[in-house]
Amino acid sequence: MSIDRKAAIAAYKERKTAVGIYVVRCVATGEAWVGQAFDLEKVANRIWFTLRQGGHPCRALQAAWNAHGATGLTFAECERLDEEETSYIRDALLKDRMLHWRSDLNAEAI
Repeated sequence: MSIDRKAAIAAYKERKTAVGIYVVRCVATGEAWVGQAFDLEKVANRIWFTLRQGGHPCRALQAAWNAHGATGLTFAECERLDEEETSYIRDALLKDRMLHWRSDLNAEAI
């Protein structure tokens, strides 16, 4: 393994992840689903993968995917949270912000 490759791997492992709230919307119906993630940059891939496999735990979201396909759904970040010292504070803040966005967007939780 080259030094550049090792440095790139080390940098990847040390990177800060973006914690926050996201929304998936159905373009055709206007339905919205809000979720929280410890890594906003990875969560969209996980959601699309489980939807493609037909095994997403949110039945309404899976039904929207089945009816409208990949082009019928959009993914967007609602909010990135500042880094918190403890996981307890971060988790409480995520829960609070998730409730806010669900109410604000009239969305279901995922």
